[in-house]
Amino acid sequence: MMVVSRRLVGAFSKSLQRDSEEHVDALLPSSSVPALHTHRRRLRTLTLRRLLSCLAMTPVFVLLILLCQGIPPTYDDVRSFERRLTQHSITIPPSTVDKTQLVHHPRYLRFPGHLWGHGLNNVLQEALLMSYLAYVSNVSFVFEDYTWTRTPLPWSMYGFALRPARIPLNAIISGPTAGGPMPHGSQAPLAVSAEFYEKTCGGPEAKPYVISSAFAPNEEDGSTIIEWWTQRLSSVQERCIEIDSTPHDLFDRFLFGGPRILSLWDSLISSPILSEFAWSPIVQSAVARNFALLRPDTVNDIYAASSSLHGLVAVHLRRGDYKRHCPNLAKWGARYMGFNQHPSLLDRFDPSPYEDDSVLKEEYYLAHCLPTIEQLVSVLRTVRREYRTQGAGTLKRVYVLSNERAWALGELKNALNDDGWEDVVSTVDLHLDAEQHHVSMAVDMAIAERAEVFIGNGFSSLSSNVVLLRMAKGVDVRSNRFL
Repeated sequence: MMVVSRRLVGAFSKSLQRDSEEHVDALLPSSSVPALHTHRRRLRTLTLRRLLSCLAMTPVFVLLILLCQGIPPTYDDVRSFERRLTQHSITIPPSTVDKTQLVHHPRYLRFPGHLWGHGLNNVLQEALLMSYLAYVSNVSFVFEDYTWTRTPLPWSMYGFALRPARIPLNAIISGPTAGGPMPHGSQAPLAVSAEFYEKTCGGPEAKPYVISSAFAPNEEDGSTIIEWWTQRLSSVQERCIEIDSTPHDLFDRFLFGGPRILSLWDSLISSPILSEFAWSPIVQSAVARNFALLRPDTVNDIYAASSSLHGLVAVHLRRGDYKRHCPNLAKWGARYMGFNQHPSLLDRFDPSPYEDDSVLKEEYYLAHCLPTIEQLVSVLRTVRREYRTQGAGTLKRVYVLSNERAWALGELKNALNDDGWEDVVSTVDLHLDAEQHHVSMAVDMAIAERAEVFIGNGFSSLSSNVVLLRMAKGVDVRSNRFL
């Protein structure tokens, strides 16, 4: 009977894996103890072999997953563009200066302790303020790559996908901070790349002059900090200058996150750093590529820097890490980002009535930081009504810039359509090529900057930067709102 059973099992198991046969055999009775021991040894050997095979194949599976996501672009053409900037010529072209004229090179200011490994907008807000300091100090700002990781490899892994380890700044922004021109008639020196600086100031005879941040008035308001650094830089005649921010960040998160920075508002938005700011051609091409989603009235609304996308309200919906971050903001008693507290802006954040009730306090914070779909619909409805009542215009369409999952954005879209909005599109609907994809946050910001109305998250550096850029552009202050 046992022989017949084994034959039947053997015939049935031809379509199964060899390890399945062993498991089936293990369930059948054995007539001898030695045979059972031999079988168990074979099973252990086979199990170990399977484990080792799986471990050996793991890198292959990971590699296949990464390759399916695609190899990120290198932006080599953008790097070539940066190397050919006029100010990167050691000698000024004869066509622009008399050959007999003695050429005086500017002083260069580099910040080796600049932010890296952080989100784009933390890095961008710092770079804008650093380049502003260089501008008012009449020195050449040294701009850096947007660096996610300092690995020697050109890529890093993030969320089971490859991303560029470094992106040249001119793939993200243009303008004076990225080495672009100053306004006509300005004598301010142009910014240079870190690569050029290292060639110019990296030799044994070009030791940089280092200024420490140890004695800077870091707790004062923004204008006082800038004035202190300007005075220190004015006394330095060396060609290559570096700021040692090891003792203290030059511009820390407390400056950006509080009202002390507001003392710089007027001078910053009127400076070339912001008045001449522009998104990179890669970013602008992505906006133009998605004209069908954005539905401009005319082609000029897509290409002209001074135009806006009429009828469109852009809303910043931050998710992801904010699900943990927003409750913490309530515990810390945090307020809006510094620039988002400007008195000209309509919306105020005041949790003081809820200080004695932690539950109500957290609910108040979450409504402004991590709103539900119902709360978002209500905010957009209110903004639409108030904007129309003020005679400013009619809002018809919504663009949601968000890191939320597509299915959740689909639920929001349905709710907004039910509330009377003609069209709702979001980040996930954009058509982007590989180079545009890896700067997609800047694409979102460029759309938000162009929207007729922007509704930001007051705790976000992205929203703060968008508001700052819109105000520098001269948009109606009533068009900047918060959740």
